[in-house]
Amino acid sequence: MKQITEAARQVPVLAEVDVLVVGSGPGGLSAALSSARAGVDTMLIERFGCLGGNITAVGVEGIAWYRKEGTTDVEGIGIEFEQRAKSLGATSPEPQSKSEAINADMFKYVADVLVQEAGVKVLLHTFVIDAVVEEDQIKGVIVHNKMGRQAILAKRVIDGSGDADLAFFTGAPTRKTPKEDMLPVTVMFSCSGVNKKRFLEYVKENPSSYKDWGKNWDIQKGGKEDDLFSPYLEKPFDKARETGVIPPGMKSIGGTWSAITDSGEATYLNMIHLTEFDGTDVWDLTRAEMEGRYQALQAIKALNHFAPGFEDAKLRTYGMTLGVRDTRKIIGRYDLTENDVRNQARFEDSIGIFPEFIDGYNVLVLPTTGRYFHIPYGCLVPQKIGNLLVAGRSIAGDKISHASVRNMMCCTVSGQGAGVAAAVSVKDDVNVGDVNIGNVQKELLKQGVRIK
Repeated sequence: MKQITEAARQVPVLAEVDVLVVGSGPGGLSAALSSARAGVDTMLIERFGCLGGNITAVGVEGIAWYRKEGTTDVEGIGIEFEQRAKSLGATSPEPQSKSEAINADMFKYVADVLVQEAGVKVLLHTFVIDAVVEEDQIKGVIVHNKMGRQAILAKRVIDGSGDADLAFFTGAPTRKTPKEDMLPVTVMFSCSGVNKKRFLEYVKENPSSYKDWGKNWDIQKGGKEDDLFSPYLEKPFDKARETGVIPPGMKSIGGTWSAITDSGEATYLNMIHLTEFDGTDVWDLTRAEMEGRYQALQAIKALNHFAPGFEDAKLRTYGMTLGVRDTRKIIGRYDLTENDVRNQARFEDSIGIFPEFIDGYNVLVLPTTGRYFHIPYGCLVPQKIGNLLVAGRSIAGDKISHASVRNMMCCTVSGQGAGVAAAVSVKDDVNVGDVNIGNVQKELLKQGVRIK
């Protein structure tokens, strides 16, 4: 590859804080709020013009769609997101679970309210492009925005990018699933002009369950989920392929619907699943965005023809960005395993719990039996770089554990754990790798987290 040499430059320091969080998805937002609530000066950086990440920028409403009768659920800030959104009129009942579907646009405002209440300093429209590292300790980040290039210095830094971008910039060890095995990426979309009554009558007459998922994606299930209702649509797309309404080989179209409003809006249509795209490759990102938008229009065409109630539906919105499920993960002080997730692992350094829920790599397990596992602090701590923590889907673990911890509510668990640990380490003046886990757990309990 041809290269050029950049000239050395002086970079102005824009801010200095105790804890800096990079990325404001469910993990990063939780980290920033919990750090500030623990009493330290906290700043949150986001590349888009709103907070919320997967909820707002991608348009994923189902933060807890796994919640069923018998689920032992998380406690803490993720539940607060759901409840605060509901109190502000930003939710509707999620159709397949005992949870709330969060309105993506309204949650932008909900997140604004939460960070303002907590006193978090927020910087939007800002890209983190490098890390400031001295003697294997992170000291801050280099950012770029409309004002040019600046530095933000911090005593502790949390990588909530979702792709372990910052950990990668520091040189901390990371891994990626081979591209051919990565979970699919998705362009979420929504429609207007839906006849709600007619569509729900169609769903009632043509019910779908989780066993139907396996027809397209070879989902391996334990069996107990098979007959549970799922808002899954397959027949309209099969008919559209059979009749040539959409290209017959387009198997990547098919999936779930979520909220249908009385005014005829169908939001969070999760129906495009594009495989073999790497979310850390900008060429792949570009191709997937464009291909996903094209396929979403094909999906709407199929719905127009073969899903009663969608005859007059039109595109309302695309997600602001691609939904990515699987990229880099850190290699941590401890790497969570499939055995941990499937066998109710318990850890002395637990920073929260998550139900036995697995969704990915052809495995679907829903938490209907009350089983749960601990999230250990060690999987938030990268190797070789001090005073850096990771929150969200890039915490350390294998493929099947990733299929669990990547889910948004679990990202809030690792985020709250990272935020509290960073704050406690600042107060105790120790590296995040040496923080007293008892002190971290005490603050987590104070913030309403269940850790055992």
